[in-house]
Amino acid sequence: MKLQLVNITYEIEVEPGEKLILPESIRESIGAGNWIITIQSKLDSSPVTRSHDAFLKGYTPEDEGLYDDYTTG
Repeated sequence: MKLQLVNITYEIEVEPGEKLILPESIRESIGAGNWIITIQSKLDSSPVTRSHDAFLKGYTPEDEGLYDDYTTG
């Protein structure tokens, strides 16, 4: 039996709260045999964007109505 190294690369994005599901094309390309599957993070080459997450995470129900009396003027 002749062994041949096959390298298949797929880029998959998993959203927060989502579970990894391998695409059917990957499942179809894997048959009988021994496999090594490696999963690694993709280096993010996009620029850092500003986020307001810290503000939203710092908000509590007790803050409701805190600025209701604020008037512009």
